Amino acid sequence: MIERYTLAEMERIWSAGNKFQKWLDIELAAVDAMAELGLVPASAACTIREKACFDVGRIGEIEAVVDHDVIAFLTCVGENVGPESRFIHLGLTSSDIVDTALSLLMREAGEQIEKRLIRLREVLITRAREHRHTLMIGRTHGVHAEPVTFGLKMLFWVAEVDRDLERVRRAVENISVGKLSGPVGTYSSVDPRVEEYVTARLGLKAAPVSTQVLSRDRHAEYMTTMALVAGSCEKFATEIRSLQRTELLEAEEYFKPGQKGSSAMPHKRNPITAERVAGLARIVRGNACTAMEDMALWHERDITHSSVERVIIPDSTTLVDYMLDRLTGIMANLLVYPERMRKNMELTRGLIFSPRVLLALRERGLTTEEAYDLVQANAMTCWRGGREFKDLLREDPGVTAVLSAAELDELFDYNYPVRRVDEIFRRFGL
Repeated sequence: MIERYTLAEMERIWSAGNKFQKWLDIELAAVDAMAELGLVPASAACTIREKACFDVGRIGEIEAVVDHDVIAFLTCVGENVGPESRFIHLGLTSSDIVDTALSLLMREAGEQIEKRLIRLREVLITRAREHRHTLMIGRTHGVHAEPVTFGLKMLFWVAEVDRDLERVRRAVENISVGKLSGPVGTYSSVDPRVEEYVTARLGLKAAPVSTQVLSRDRHAEYMTTMALVAGSCEKFATEIRSLQRTELLEAEEYFKPGQKGSSAMPHKRNPITAERVAGLARIVRGNACTAMEDMALWHERDITHSSVERVIIPDSTTLVDYMLDRLTGIMANLLVYPERMRKNMELTRGLIFSPRVLLALRERGLTTEEAYDLVQANAMTCWRGGREFKDLLREDPGVTAVLSAAELDELFDYNYPVRRVDEIFRRFGL
């Protein structure tokens, strides 16, 4: 069983305390850099390092008066440091701190998402191995096509999770950028070496050029990556929901003892968690569109993006974290019904073998059109009349002229379409 979801990690990442700590880390690194460059007295840097701290509540009190979060933060820190606080935030602008800190926070959140994806992948691999040869019908347009295996379906999802992992790692790398280049990015009031020092200490890259802020295409890429991960979750959840329909019932969310599905209908066992996952993907997609709207700022910067990002970035990363956790639980505890899969596969009375019959007739010399007409005519009779497809073929002179009864029997082998499944699994080292 998968443990119950907790917000603890994402809550910590997006807490006010963690944000202000990032701000302080940047300010202290900048003071150290300036001390090394001889721009700040070494003794002052030492005092600042010893005394610099903050209180979230006190910052809130100050901000209620000054209506500026960075000034409130600096005032609070200054109250603890004393006169040497005049060397804090020297030559910097608010966005030097806020934008660089946001990159650090987004990196932390992205790394948490990566952990969730890795866990989901592990569960999918386990289920893929378990059901490597569990036969079920493949469906195209919602209609029976040819047999597949449930394990192959899971492996298909593993490959998508692998791509999601690549996307998340790339998005984290591209957002792991800082800037300390002053009011409009010209380093008019701060030495570029300070930026190099600070970003190196924080494990970030220095932006090669910036305005007052980092370019928001980085954030938009990150947010569209979150939307893609959410889209994968929705895709997987939608498949489970479909397979749980009463008419199919090939797989089902675990229904725990004491759980109730409906206030009015005691028999209901609903895919509520998968539905929740699918629904939340819509929010993350919408937030990605909003992030793209944030790319167009006036001149060197306005703050139309700022209030938006305070909502959409924590919300999307937290939602994706939750969705991945819930989906992992669904897959780990999923009830799979091979017998029902077999029964559903037999619903069409052998029609799913029409591709093999078509190929066999062509191999015996019939043209594509002749073979197709023969097979389709019998298939349509099977659809309408309820007789076995193989029996109809045995009675068709056009078919029996080139295929014997024994040869027809060989064509109706459920395992034949999936005979290369192991070869696909080997591509994943399984």
